[in-house]
Amino acid sequence: MTPVDLHCHSNVSDGLLPPAEVVRKAAARGCKLFALTDHDDLRGLPEAQIEADLHGLKLINGVEISVSWGKHTLHMLGLNVDRDNDVLQQGLASVRAGRTERAERMSASLAKVGLDNMMEGARKFADNPEMISRTHFARYLVEIGACKDTKTVFKRFMVRGKPGYVEHEWARLHEAIEWVRAAGGKAVLAHPGRYEMGNETMRVLLTEFRRLGGEGIEVVSGCHGAAEIGRFGRLAQEFELEASSGTDYHATGEGAREPGLNPDLPIGCVPVWQDWLDA
Repeated sequence: MTPVDLHCHSNVSDGLLPPAEVVRKAAARGCKLFALTDHDDLRGLPEAQIEADLHGLKLINGVEISVSWGKHTLHMLGLNVDRDNDVLQQGLASVRAGRTERAERMSASLAKVGLDNMMEGARKFADNPEMISRTHFARYLVEIGACKDTKTVFKRFMVRGKPGYVEHEWARLHEAIEWVRAAGGKAVLAHPGRYEMGNETMRVLLTEFRRLGGEGIEVVSGCHGAAEIGRFGRLAQEFELEASSGTDYHATGEGAREPGLNPDLPIGCVPVWQDWLDA
């Protein structure tokens, strides 16, 4: 199978490396089809395109959109989008507008358990001031010795019921899908194995996602083990969704895999990229 990675982040959102450097990492590992999918922001794509052209790597314009669905926060990829589309640009701007206020509330929540100056600390790790996220807080908490690594930070501070977690209203599912489709892209549910929901709720989600115009699901993800890859491969086929593959790379040492290092899709899955290599 063609080496692909359709889910990676740069320092335009919550990755550590500039877009060009993330592309170089993927190219060095033999990746042939690559998507930069920063959270709610497309501004890293021009730099990524220049670097991809230097390496003969086909770049797919992408973005990862934060979505509220019932009590759940989901992430949805928009793949092969027109990065200049006004509908998508305006939609993403509306999502980014709430991020600073959310970060302020996260900082206040952490202060209640004796962790002061968190907002200032998180800003040290955010190249884009609009995009301060949980990951930036996590990196600062590791720096000051509050936790040994970012994975531990998320378990202790950044999930529901823990200090540092705050409720926030993101884009609605139908809105995010509409933005991506308006930009000519495919809407893909990202890393479904991360969502804390049972099989019945997952099936309700996939039914609604498909009905609203969603076209794909991330079967292979940096956070999916073999059992989850098999499970979501079967669900992709049952719900007639195309299958995607991405490492969800943010930084070396913070994820399961480096850019471009993905296992193959399960047999029977239809790749979301089936028409993109020759386009």
